[in-house]
Amino acid sequence: MLASMEMKSEGLPLPTVDATGDELFRLGLLYSTGQGGAPLDYVSAHMLFNLAAMRGSVEAKIYRKELADEMASDEVAEAQRQAREWLAQG
Repeated sequence: MLASMEMKSEGLPLPTVDATGDELFRLGLLYSTGQGGAPLDYVSAHMLFNLAAMRGSVEAKIYRKELADEMASDEVAEAQRQAREWLAQG
């Protein structure tokens, strides 16, 4: 999975534009649970699940919905903004 990831200056993985839906989904899981060196970050997790869903991950759609139900509307809006920004960079 990390073969298609870049690293942030803090050492956290960021998806590259060629990341698959499965890779994005697995990274979203890390952020949604705070495991694997990723911080617990629901906004980033939602963003990654959103991108994974766009790339065909059915599981990501389910997790995105469940996570959104636990988030404030401004957090969901921020996750969507970050997903659009990531797509624009690709």
